[in-house]
Amino acid sequence: MTARIDHLELSGTFSLDGQTFDVDNNVWIVGDDTECVVIDAPHDAAAIVEAVAGRRVLAILCTHAHDDHVREALRLAEMVEAPVLLHPDDHVLWDMTHSVRPDGELADGQQIIVAGTVLHVIHTPGHAPGAVCFHAPDLGVVFSGDTLFNGGPGATGRSYSDHPTIVESIRTKLFALPDETVVKTGHGPDTTIGAEKENLD
Repeated sequence: MTARIDHLELSGTFSLDGQTFDVDNNVWIVGDDTECVVIDAPHDAAAIVEAVAGRRVLAILCTHAHDDHVREALRLAEMVEAPVLLHPDDHVLWDMTHSVRPDGELADGQQIIVAGTVLHVIHTPGHAPGAVCFHAPDLGVVFSGDTLFNGGPGATGRSYSDHPTIVESIRTKLFALPDETVVKTGHGPDTTIGAEKENLD
């Protein structure tokens, strides 16, 4: 069976630099009827467990460590008995939310195999120092976290973010993918690599 993509949208808050905002986050579950990985763990671990539906969770993959993407990561990890993986450059943000470090690290070029499908880890700093995307060529998608949205790059107006860096990440890493690649974002609707080439500032 080919891996499929399941989607949840969960609502909660995002806090950084002394401000808090209401947000809706996408959660992506990639796998088959037996095993899966969860991409990001915001707001409601129980809802994610329900969507996992008894499958073996190989890992909880964090696109970055802003609190609205990792707040429930450790709770979810305990509930599904899976490791939390994060790029080490984002420990500075992770430590704002959690007192215990994640179980393992993500690295540029790393490959994660789930249900016969390979997810390629792409380090895309800018929105956060350790931001990563996950490219699944077999599925024709990239999970972009908050690096690239429908409409352009992720926000860079807060601590540990940088606009020239995110633009460079998108230009050199994501725009190297095929134009027809579907971008599954951390917030909001899908887009494609080709469409976003026209939206890059």
